[in-house]
Order: sequence, then C-alpha cells, then structure tokens
Amino acid sequence: MNEIKKEARKRQAQSIIKNLEKRNMEGYYYPTCEEARNAILSWIPDGASVTWGGSESIKECGLLDALKNGNYEVLDRSNARTKEEQRAYLQKAVGADYFFMSSNAVTLDGQLVNIDGNGNRVACLINGPKYVVLVVGMNKIVSDVESAVPRIRNIASPPNGVRLHTNTPCEITGKCGDCHAPGCMCSQIVITRHNRHTGRIKVVFVGEELGY
Repeated sequence: MNEIKKEARKRQAQSIIKNLEKRNMEGYYYPTCEEARNAILSWIPDGASVTWGGSESIKECGLLDALKNGNYEVLDRSNARTKEEQRAYLQKAVGADYFFMSSNAVTLDGQLVNIDGNGNRVACLINGPKYVVLVVGMNKIVSDVESAVPRIRNIASPPNGVRLHTNTPCEITGKCGDCHAPGCMCSQIVITRHNRHTGRIKVVFVGEELGY
C-alpha cells in the first residue's frame, strides 16, 4: 500500500475515533497488525481470564495465538466436546475479564454493526465481560448503518458461509437469500450506538484488511 493510502486510512480512523468518544467508546489506530497486537497485549494483566467470539480478524493479526500462549486464564470454546461443556463455556465467557472479537462493520459516525447466528458473540458485546476489545481492519468501514447490513450480508457472509459450511444461500450463491435455514448466520442484528459503561468497549482499528 502506498503512503497516500496509508495516510488516508489513518485520518479516516482518527475521525471515527472522535465519534466513538462521543458514544463513550474508546478508539485506537495502529498501522500494522504487529503494533496493534503488542498494544492490546500490554493492556492485559497476567492471570486475567480471556476469551473470544468467532473472528477471522483476531486470527489473522496473530492475537488469537498470542492469547492462547500467554500467561492468562484462557477460556477456549473449541475445547468443548459436548453440549454440556459448551454451555459451561458460555456461562464462563460472560464473566471473563476480556472478550475479543471484531465488528462486522463500523460506521463513519462510530456505530458498531454486528450480525450473529447463535448470538453468543453479540451477547458478550452487549453485557457480561468486564472489557470488550474489537479488532477491526479498515476494510470494515461503512458510511452508515443502512449500508452496513447489505455489506455484511453480501460481502462478509458468503465467505463465512464457505468457512463454516452453513449450507445457506449466501454460501451456495454468494448472495444473501434472507433465509431461515438451520445454519442461518443472520439470526441477530445488533447496532451498538452507545456504551453506558466507561472504559468497557475498546475498538482497535488496524490499517490493513482483516477478516471479511
């Protein structure tokens, strides 16, 4: 990426961060994954309980591996082998010190827009964990809420469907079918327009493309 595009991304992120502040959310910008990852890890004290929602962004930036290998109490849903174990994980996740995720879209005026299938990811965003840290590539920026949902359904959901083998119209055709299939990923649509708990939600923008 040339220097002009890098500077444009930085300025756009800084503008959105100011709007996040009006909504009582913290915003940060780092040009690279390495810088973002190092900053985030510096916030987490040893022994803190950490967990995450489904997110390709935190994988791609190397944060997921760093969390798993860090000196933390790691709550990893992938280790659950039965429905009972999954339920126990979800109960613990709600009480975690740190919950990590991305956002399916962030608007220029600082609203977070997320679509979820089971709802556990957006549930923890809304309430529960002490801190929620979102890692967001600049490819997730949209002009407003009205343009966020079509972007998520028709740009982000098709590759997610392929990844998760949902057998939904978006996986099969590459286009949202507004479905009610068993594997529907659009069961919940959540718009976060304000954070009532100061310091809880932190949005980390990365000057790279991450996730879908």
